[in-house]
Formats: sequence, structure tokens, C-alpha cells
Amino acid sequence: MKAVFVDTSAIYALLVAEDAEHEPARSILVSLGATDVALVSSSFVLHETVALLQARIGMAAVRLFQEKVFPVLDMEWITSDIYERGLAALLAASNRHVSLTDWTSFVIMRSRGIQTAFAFDEHFEEQGFELLSPPS
Repeated sequence: MKAVFVDTSAIYALLVAEDAEHEPARSILVSLGATDVALVSSSFVLHETVALLQARIGMAAVRLFQEKVFPVLDMEWITSDIYERGLAALLAASNRHVSLTDWTSFVIMRSRGIQTAFAFDEHFEEQGFELLSPPS
């Protein structure tokens, strides 16, 4: 089964109608629903998403995420090994604009052989991954 990594940027866009990427995210999700694909994410993405929704939108959005999105994700829980590899990459890159969450996402994607991300974050492309686009 093919896997796609799901980033905070995609989840946020799906749940927040006012987000500039809301319609493209919905379109991508519909197209993913028609395929046999595993939606992989991480506990750091989970944490980042909840914090962002809580601060910007409110608790109803956190509840919606927990009830509708979280159950369909194949969650990779960050281990000390993934954390250490992500932190080492962050420090080696010395780029303050790419988060530890992103670096651990890249570690997971590479270790699982995932080439595609459902994300609206150019850092995935910069690392050599393909970003999903809305169907035309």
C-alpha cells in the first residue's frame, strides 16, 4: 500500500475554511479517498496541530481534529531515535526556518520510504519529496 505523509499545514487547511489552502486541501483529500493509500503522520505533527488549532481557532477545532482526522492517521510516535536524528539534521542544516517537527517528519518519511507529502510547506520539496496537488 502506498503511503502519504500528512503535515500540519494540510490538516490545518482542511479544518479551517478561512485558510488560503482550504479548497485545494479538500480537493486533495477527496482524491486520496478514492485511492488505497495510508495517511501517515507523527506525534510531533499531532502536537503542533493541536497547539495551532487551540491558539488560533479554539477548542471546537481541536475536538473536530480529534474526532474526525486523528482516527484515520497511521500515527508514528516520536521515539528518542527519531528525535535525535531530527535534531541532528536541524543542527547540521542550521536553518532556523525549518522546524524540528519538519526534520522528524523527513526522518520518518525516509525511514518508511514515503516519497509524497500532503502538505503546503515548501520545505518538503526542498528535501526532495513530492507535494500532492489538487486534481485538475
